[in-house]
Amino acid sequence: MRAVDIIRKKRDGKKLNEGEIASIIEGAVTGSTPDYQLTAFLMAVYFRGMDMEETALFTKYMMESGTVIDLSEIDGPKIDKHSTGGVGDKISLVLAPLVASAGVKVPMISGRSLGHTGGTLDKLESIPGFKTGLTQEEFVESVKNIGVAIAGQTEDLVPADRKLYSLRDATATVDSIPLIASSIMSKKLAEGIDGLVLDVKTGSGAFMRRFDDAEQLAETLMSIGKSMGKKMFALITDMNQPLGNAVGNALEVVESIEVLRGKGPEDVRELSLILGSYMLILAGLSPKLSEARRILEEVLSTGKAYEKWVEMVKNQGGDPDAPLSEDFTQVKIIDEVLSTEEGYLAHYDAYKIGTAAALLGAGRAKVEDPIDPKVGIYVLKKIGDRVEKGAPLFEIRGNEEARVKEAKSLLEECYTVWKERTEPRDLVLRVMR
Repeated sequence: MRAVDIIRKKRDGKKLNEGEIASIIEGAVTGSTPDYQLTAFLMAVYFRGMDMEETALFTKYMMESGTVIDLSEIDGPKIDKHSTGGVGDKISLVLAPLVASAGVKVPMISGRSLGHTGGTLDKLESIPGFKTGLTQEEFVESVKNIGVAIAGQTEDLVPADRKLYSLRDATATVDSIPLIASSIMSKKLAEGIDGLVLDVKTGSGAFMRRFDDAEQLAETLMSIGKSMGKKMFALITDMNQPLGNAVGNALEVVESIEVLRGKGPEDVRELSLILGSYMLILAGLSPKLSEARRILEEVLSTGKAYEKWVEMVKNQGGDPDAPLSEDFTQVKIIDEVLSTEEGYLAHYDAYKIGTAAALLGAGRAKVEDPIDPKVGIYVLKKIGDRVEKGAPLFEIRGNEEARVKEAKSLLEECYTVWKERTEPRDLVLRVMR
């Protein structure tokens, strides 16, 4: 099939058949379709969209463009969680060992930071020696032997997505729901999982700022998963303020460990328990949320969840004692942003907080940008908290004066204080199944 005919058909708003979709994916992987035609195709999809059937087929051929991990030799259900990304979103670091310590196999392919959102792999790599570049064999063995692995995408896993995503990033076609959904689900389905819990974020720090857009994305992701026989839940969760207090790689590792040891911020603990409970339901460990939550609370209180974290870190070459030392988060410069008003914290622009952390070196604007693992921001107040004039709202931790100054300027304009108290939104706004 000629790529130009497929592009024309989609440009004119017509539905593509299975052969046409397979041809586009094959051309992307083999290089037989040049970048300018792939870009034209992506732009046509951006403006004309794809229906659920097209999107499911597009995802299927993306997934099958490389190796699909076979976990069938491992007993028990294999369940994962995917978040669409947010600021201070360290939930995977807590959730993977938490759920694995309850007896569920958790194979997790994760990503790196880009733009204002953090990346699970960058956070884990702040731990000396931690290896996220596992081979497929190492990944399978880790899930088989200790019940959990968190790793990056290998070269032979969904190569079509790697090619198309780089073109989307360069041509302003990233925020297309069919393209976002197929990118997410092709990688998750290639893990060999039986079930998936989706954490679709909405609010000022999310890619989907509007609830309706988050809802549409969740419905699309659910439809794809179900069409391929996977058990699914989707939760739409709040991202109008950072999760927890820490924003930055090493800082978030320390905060995650606090939660695994029974302490830490309440919102991180709560969302981890909620998402984990749905993972246990998909795994068949409990038919009720209340019972699933009780199981997870028990492995937290007995220390089993933290023990599984230590086991996972050691298994992937990391030093589990490193995050417990002061040097792990030591920086050259510590500064503060002080409130200019008295009242109650009413609003954050979480996007600006994430961007400020990236400016410090905690994130990247381009894939090849280096990361400074120790820098970041502590968010000292939550929405609804009482604020005194002159009281600190943020603690900035950096290693370069110019970066700290730039981040501080952004943080000074990212909050609102009102005289009347504003109730924060619920963590979970909707559950879909």
